[in-house]
Amino acid sequence: MQQELDALDLDLNVQILGVNQVGHSSLNDTVCDGRDLPWLQEVSESLIWSPWEITYRDVVIVGPDNERIAAYNLTNNNLGDSAKYDQLKNMLIDAADSP
Repeated sequence: MQQELDALDLDLNVQILGVNQVGHSSLNDTVCDGRDLPWLQEVSESLIWSPWEITYRDVVIVGPDNERIAAYNLTNNNLGDSAKYDQLKNMLIDAADSP
């Protein structure tokens, strides 16, 4: 999806990345193996999961001031379904277009 968003001629500033919850770093190497998704590890000095009320497998859409705009859960919304994929993609585009 990142490549599709980058290819759009819309001058979007969208970056998709993963953030692993503090205390769950043991499988970071496995998660990253063979993937190019940027992957960050939450640390106790910089918590976001709790303040943003993140649930496992949430895609959290963040605005330019690092405010949480919305969340889209991938357990409930399988991106293998083209309608769900397009829904998330459009949410990202809409958030990027918002002032």
